[in-house]
Amino acid sequence: MYYEFEGLPPNPEKPVTNEDQLREFAARLARLTNSPVQNLLSWNDAFFWLDQAIDDARKTVVMLDEISWMGSGDSNFSGILRNAWESLFHRHDRLIFVICGSVSAWIKENILGNTGFTGRFSRDYVLTELSLAECAEFWRPHVNHLAPREILDVLSVTGGVPRYLEEIDPGLTSEENIRRLCFRKEGELYNDFDAIFNPIFGERVMRQRRILSLLADGAMSGSEIAEKMGEDRNGRIAEMLRELSEGGFVDSDPGINPETGEESRVSKYRLRDNYSRFYLKFIEPRKAQIKRGAYRFTTLPSLPEWNTVMGLAFENLIVNNAVELYPHLGIGGTMIESAAPFRSVRKDRSGRRRVCQIDLLVQTPRTVYVVEVKRKDIDSAVEKDVEEKLKLLHVRKNVSKRPVLVYDGEISPRVEADGYFAALIPARKLLGL
Repeated sequence: MYYEFEGLPPNPEKPVTNEDQLREFAARLARLTNSPVQNLLSWNDAFFWLDQAIDDARKTVVMLDEISWMGSGDSNFSGILRNAWESLFHRHDRLIFVICGSVSAWIKENILGNTGFTGRFSRDYVLTELSLAECAEFWRPHVNHLAPREILDVLSVTGGVPRYLEEIDPGLTSEENIRRLCFRKEGELYNDFDAIFNPIFGERVMRQRRILSLLADGAMSGSEIAEKMGEDRNGRIAEMLRELSEGGFVDSDPGINPETGEESRVSKYRLRDNYSRFYLKFIEPRKAQIKRGAYRFTTLPSLPEWNTVMGLAFENLIVNNAVELYPHLGIGGTMIESAAPFRSVRKDRSGRRRVCQIDLLVQTPRTVYVVEVKRKDIDSAVEKDVEEKLKLLHVRKNVSKRPVLVYDGEISPRVEADGYFAALIPARKLLGL
């Protein structure tokens, strides 16, 4: 038996009350058990009647999905759930009880960080995004007839989140899918960010939202974020960044210093979640107009900063899926020491400040791969740009440097003929096309 219950999302038009959540739970329980709808006055009632529905003769899975929404209206929810587990649910030997949600901060504070639940978890998962090749399957049966840019543009907006990809209509263009999901008030992506980062979850979640807003314009160190927010770097900011990292919203892999082989001392946080960036850059500033049905545009590329933001999103998509590059580099079975964006600043002999910015630096014990990511047509100028980076990149003795190009666009025959790059990887290959 599988019993799934999902909390009601926050509603900007009318606050969702605890009574609303209980009514939804009661209606769902009645449908699942083919029984009358109970008048639930509290979560004690809800969990009592759920317990009555569990048949010990059958293996049963209970899923409380979006538990942060479900329990947001009752400050005693986590305590009531804990008591229900102790007095009711744990007695069922064939029961698997699953709780999950998209507001990781709420779950950590009320469930994982609650001493009443200590020692009562069998598994704790963070569900990651799908791989690029897995994402492409959502465009079946049209996938083999589409330009890779169609798929990559949607993935640059959604990332590899299955729930968002389920809303894709493979028969529509990428532009129409994005317009439908993001720029209409009933769209899944118009509403979801506000449902995750909503004031009902407290000031902590709203501060995390502020952190994501800061990172939408580029990577920052923890101390830079703290300064912008007027906070102590070692205080609550560090904890909130850890929670955002655990939830898959940010990443802070410092990589190793290719010159010393030691872990880099400065760690920059980047906005890992492509949907969050798109929402903050394109949807949030226009939300009131979209809600009124008054926002119009001719084409997506006509939006201000479209090419810049989508170029960054494509780069982010490749960095997030770095492991999928390894077979194309011939290092599938090699120990990977580090795979992260890289930036160094040093002065040359004349005292000029030289910056080396590498989209992705993949390091093995004998080779560093300088990965350049481009979302445009490629000509021979890219070789000059990458060669300059190779000159500025200092590595350890007996370590080779190899340039790699990952691209979405047309590539000049001259670039292919030059043989400058150790690997030329069109994005369509990563999609399995």
